[in-house]
Amino acid sequence: MDRIRASEVPEDFGHALNTVKWVKRLAHEVSPLLEIAALGHDIERAMENVKVHREDFVDFDSFKKAHAENSANIVSEIMRECNWDEASIERVVGMIRNHETGGDRESNILRDADALSFFEVNLPYYYKRHDLAEVERRCRWGYLRLSRRSRPLLRNFRYPDEELNRLIERISASAVC
Repeated sequence: MDRIRASEVPEDFGHALNTVKWVKRLAHEVSPLLEIAALGHDIERAMENVKVHREDFVDFDSFKKAHAENSANIVSEIMRECNWDEASIERVVGMIRNHETGGDRESNILRDADALSFFEVNLPYYYKRHDLAEVERRCRWGYLRLSRRSRPLLRNFRYPDEELNRLIERISASAVC
């Protein structure tokens, strides 16, 4: 946790904890391994010396894939330092590698929890750092990765900035489901 807390990005630690909260809300039963994956899924963002940078990739999906792989590798090293068994490590690594796209039950839960946490925790910060066109692009990407089951949960989010509320309403109404 200290490695995540050390991030220079103010929302990183809150996003990690909030993703765990969403995992617990979305899943009927949550294994400790899914909790570890939720907590560490973005850990590479907190480690400036090894994090990947968007500008180094030709497209956003390639960047996100490299980000997920990098976080998976870091968490696997930490789990080995803590003497976890290889089967548990591989399960967590698989969830983190797939946290942007899903693919199995636990990865799908993690993907939805991560996306919901982006909208709940990260979006107001993202909005302050980027122009509206970039914020809309990122929100559309995040909305479309949510499962049909989780998309309605976004309606419960309210932001102090009305422009963000209108943006989320527009994306929810216009996105191809």
